[in-house]
Amino acid sequence: MNDQRAERVVLTQATGDGSLPAPGAFDSHTHMDIVGLPVDGVLADADAAGIHRVVNAGCDLPSSRWGVTCAQEYPAAYAAVAIHPNSTLEVDGMRTAVLAELAGLAASSRVVAIGETGLDYYRDYAPQEVQQWWFRAHIALARQAGKALMIHDREAHSDVLSILAETGPWPPDSVIFHCFSGDAQMAAQCAEAGYIMSFAGNVTFKNATSLREAAVVAPASLILCETDAPYLTPVPHRGKPNSPAMTAHTVRFIAGLKGLDEAEFCAQLQATGSRVFRW
Repeated sequence: MNDQRAERVVLTQATGDGSLPAPGAFDSHTHMDIVGLPVDGVLADADAAGIHRVVNAGCDLPSSRWGVTCAQEYPAAYAAVAIHPNSTLEVDGMRTAVLAELAGLAASSRVVAIGETGLDYYRDYAPQEVQQWWFRAHIALARQAGKALMIHDREAHSDVLSILAETGPWPPDSVIFHCFSGDAQMAAQCAEAGYIMSFAGNVTFKNATSLREAAVVAPASLILCETDAPYLTPVPHRGKPNSPAMTAHTVRFIAGLKGLDEAEFCAQLQATGSRVFRW
């Protein structure tokens, strides 16, 4: 058995446990280009787990192009295009050309968001002022294209919220905090502003008390679920390869955490996805 086939078997076994959520859920943020497995197999495994759509997020021009091409080929795949904050310094000398290409990609009906963009103060791959310039440029692009804004926010909550307030007011359901990393207080702030909070598999980790508290505070109508695959594989499969199919576990976990019926929560996720991504 080749390595790719072996990994697909692992994924299928991990998600085929007979306790999957009702149909209608989706993966609001993934990186199938980094997962590195055949897309048709990844999407088939996801569909079998009740995850019928995925949004592939771009981190640079190559991954953004890849996502659009993938979305044009596979009806279940959609794309988000952007320069990740950690990659902004690499393209800072080509601002006009890079933004022009992103705008061209964003014109596709298969692109549902500008992302992932934002601020990352955990790593020092790009100076904060460079990241902030690009974040504002992506905000302008999202408004121009009429697409949702998909935010990467790592240890930069205050500046992200400040820039959003500065550039607001925002249309309803147009701002998504991908892999939400704030606490209950930030979740309340986001809810008041109408921002969407997308929770990844790390909400299931034992030490993620503050994330779970945030998920409890967040209104169900402002929640999405994602994998950020191949990263952040949820419990009970932490340490194994992550893939869009694993969204099922995070959906089920948050439904239980909030005391919601799984089928009703999936219906709510589907309604939120339709509002946010307009698919």
